[in-house]
Amino acid sequence: MGEALEELRDWQSALRAQFPIVVDNPELAYLDSAATAQKPQAVLDAVQSYLTTANANAGRGSYPWANRTTALVEEARQRVARFLGDREDGRESDGSAVHFVSGTSEGLRTVARDWLTEHLGDGDEIIVPFADHQANLLPWLEAQRLLAACGVRITVRELPYQAGSHDYDPAALAESVTERTAFVAVTHVHHVYGGDMNVHRIREVVGPRVPICLDAAQGVGHLPLDVGRLDVDFVVFSGHKAMALPGIGAVWARNTRGPRFEPGGWAGTPNTSGIVSLLAALDWLDTAGPDRIERWTIALGARLTDGLRHLDHYEVLGCQRSLAMDSPVGQRHGIVTFRHRGIGSDDLGFVLASHGLLVRADSLCQAGAIQRDGSVRVSLHVYNTAQEIDRLLDVLRVM
Repeated sequence: MGEALEELRDWQSALRAQFPIVVDNPELAYLDSAATAQKPQAVLDAVQSYLTTANANAGRGSYPWANRTTALVEEARQRVARFLGDREDGRESDGSAVHFVSGTSEGLRTVARDWLTEHLGDGDEIIVPFADHQANLLPWLEAQRLLAACGVRITVRELPYQAGSHDYDPAALAESVTERTAFVAVTHVHHVYGGDMNVHRIREVVGPRVPICLDAAQGVGHLPLDVGRLDVDFVVFSGHKAMALPGIGAVWARNTRGPRFEPGGWAGTPNTSGIVSLLAALDWLDTAGPDRIERWTIALGARLTDGLRHLDHYEVLGCQRSLAMDSPVGQRHGIVTFRHRGIGSDDLGFVLASHGLLVRADSLCQAGAIQRDGSVRVSLHVYNTAQEIDRLLDVLRVM
């Protein structure tokens, strides 16, 4: 992992210089990218240019500004599809489609309310994660309640996890799948443990007919994502975690298993400035290289876990076999969550902030009771450095 930090040092330094908020605040280390990512100058410039040269509504006018906005929205749909590895570019005529939403939470709820409730029948079963982000559990439970109110009874089963690694357990999942299994919800990268959840194995277990919905909030912009390889039916993500503005996200739908996905209700005015920012962000990420971003953030996370495992007062959450820099098992994708054995997470977060180390310290919106005691999460992106990790470890060492 140390070799990656050295090999990519000049590349990373050039990219870090493109983030004004990072450059202008050298005394601060922003370590909360899983909550929201900082924005490169190219994204800020794209939004400023749009708002000052062509700001108009999309699909509701025939004058040049409106036409340009409409074209930008359609270009962004195809850009999202390409970024996700959709070889058909997401055009309506090809089957797959991209729909813009405010973010992952709304996108997953839209899939649940506007698609899943139309897809299921009495006696069907769905399998969903009970220890991932609440946004990837609550919508499916809501769908169960909505269907029950209409007299349709479905069973919600828990997606099983491997003890110790907190990865999904394919063998246990195989025992949960029945002929009535009609839907599975999964997560790409876990927002607490930072692990790649190996979603490709889910398709191998459930077979070719069951629709799979992927929460990619912590994946898009952090590592390559190929819908062809994963063979999922929905990919939902938030733009603000992928260097776009807040309030924009997307649902990519394959539309080959079950009914075609069409969000309900009247769409209204789209978030055009957010869509423009997402288009620019995906261009920036492609140029930077998601594969190199993945290598960099994994190496930083390994540097942090390797340091923490030598500090007796700290418990690192997630797979314990992956803590060392030279671990042979999968490393965390830029997310490291831990607890101090004697200091509460809120207090620890406050102390770290006083040292200019900006981290997340709370229950992290995790479903279930696992996180009821709270924890500290360090989440990294391409603008973070090895020096910031060492600075964090120096402060933790004396606490």
